Formats: sequence, C-alpha cells, structure tokens
Amino acid sequence: MPLLDEHCKAISRASFTINIPASKKTPAMENKVTTPVMKGLIISLILIVFAVVVTIFKLETNKALGIVPLVILIGGIIWANLNFAQQMDGNVTFGQVFGHGFKATALVAGIMGMWVALSLTVLFPESLDRAMEIQRTAMLEQGMSENEVDKALVLGKKMAVPMGTIVSVILYIIVGAIGSLIGAAVAKKNPTPTPFQ
Repeated sequence: MPLLDEHCKAISRASFTINIPASKKTPAMENKVTTPVMKGLIISLILIVFAVVVTIFKLETNKALGIVPLVILIGGIIWANLNFAQQMDGNVTFGQVFGHGFKATALVAGIMGMWVALSLTVLFPESLDRAMEIQRTAMLEQGMSENEVDKALVLGKKMAVPMGTIVSVILYIIVGAIGSLIGAAVAKKNPTPTPFQ
C-alpha cells in the first residue's frame, strides 16, 4: 500500500499540459470588412463636394454635368461591392454582395436627399433663384403672359424643395440598385459550401 500511496502522490503533483490546437482563422476573418455605412459616407462626401463645386461656379444648367453624379454613384457602388467581395476572399453570394451595395445606396440616397433640401433652403438658396429665372425665360419664350409666368413660378418655388428632395432620393435608389446589381454580378464569388449543400 505504501507504494500505491507514493504513486498517487506523484500523480497529483504532476502537471499536465493539454495542447488544444488553435482554431484556424480564414483570411476573411483576419481581414477587417469595411461597412456599407462607411462606403456610403465616402460616396456621399464625393457627391456633395461635386455639387458644391457645380453650385459655386454656377454650372447647374450644364446638362452634361447632371449625369456626373449618377456615374459617381454607380461607380462608387460597384467599387463598394467589389471591395466587399475581395475583403471576404470571395466567400460571398450574389445576394450578400447586392445587399451590401444596396445598404450603401440607401444611406447615400438619404444623405443626398437631405443635401438637396439644405442646399436649396439654407446653403445655396440663390441656386434656386437662378433656376427660377431660367424657367421664367423659357415660359415667356413659349408665349405665356407675365401674370401666368409669375403664378407658375410661385407654385414652382413652393414645390421645388419637397419635389427636388423626393425625386433625388428615388433617383439615387434606382441608380444605386443598378450599380448594386452590376457590382454583385461582376464580383468574385466563391462561397464556402455549407454542410447542407
């Protein structure tokens, strides 16, 4: 029995080290994924800077420049989707990539809607006045009387801010959705199969 007691004491004094292998991290887990909120803010900032430049230099009537914000939005959303898929090492589905881009789109649409309202009422109200003058000239050239033009412009000025805001939001959502579709289609996608696939 003394021998058995010695063995028990020796075992209790011994220290055991259990080596548990560390879970293997995938590259996608190691990479920090940029959120759609951050990308939406970046795209919005670029669009606002462009809008400020156009307004300062009084280029609102240049129709060619009117297309530029839409190109910026589509390009920005495609970049957001490609960047997302790359940061996830392609372990994404079409729906995930589209959803990422559309979240950024929704934020951009909301911010740009607020920008339109602020710029027309607080920041650059003179831009609305210039637009009204252009409308006045066009209406007079069409043969409308001064009285008719004045009434139309009063109504137009009242509706300019709410209508401009609503139209901007809808337009940005539609164009951003197109950008999200394109980005999701061209992004590298190689999702890891699930146990049920």
